[in-house]
Amino acid sequence: MSIKILVNGANGRMGQIAVPAIQADTRFELVAQGTRNDDLGQLIKKSGAQVVIDFTIADHAYQNTKIIIAAGAHPVIGTTGFLPDQVKELQAECKAKKLGGIIAPNFSLSVILLMRFAQQAAKYFPHAEIIELHHDKKREAPSGTAVKTAQLIAAVRDNKNIDDIEIYKGARGASVENVPVHSVRLPGLMAHEEILFGAEGELLTLRTDVFNRSAYIPGIVLACEKVLTLKELVYGLEDIL
Repeated sequence: MSIKILVNGANGRMGQIAVPAIQADTRFELVAQGTRNDDLGQLIKKSGAQVVIDFTIADHAYQNTKIIIAAGAHPVIGTTGFLPDQVKELQAECKAKKLGGIIAPNFSLSVILLMRFAQQAAKYFPHAEIIELHHDKKREAPSGTAVKTAQLIAAVRDNKNIDDIEIYKGARGASVENVPVHSVRLPGLMAHEEILFGAEGELLTLRTDVFNRSAYIPGIVLACEKVLTLKELVYGLEDIL
């Protein structure tokens, strides 16, 4: 039996990638496409969706996820911009319902592997900085992927306090878990992340480059397949690889 899926934000850049990917996979049935004009709760109920993919905007994603959970559907959230307290609250709601869900700051498998490699490297190279580069239409900074990367690095190393003197405020980037993160927004870019690990006499560089949104399709498909096996809300695609 195919998995019934609703794509919310179907007209957006990522929604237009997700819809044909779901339609092309025989394991799935696309039962509805949501837009900003739809009542999401009613659409879930009417369509009988088991999984709801949300590719909307950060201002709406948190409330949309609450609606999805309340409706008893499995959320697969690709929208970024969640605050840590919001993630914890949503995880508690899913845990109470024993409902599986995924919030994925990034669906690119190369990015997920990059973050995993970065966490391994940070055990031996605790001095790290992140440079994330995106197109000029990306609204939030730092990116959700960069924030997640910084959190993973911070989780395995001793705390490194940043006490630099900035002649111009922001010159050292944002501090995320005491990991400097530098955001670049320029036309011509898509989605890129570089992590620099410095040590005495050497430099380790990890980098991933996403050149078009088709790179996200394998991760989206994987999330839709695996989310039904979960009993909790996980933050990051690496938890299901």
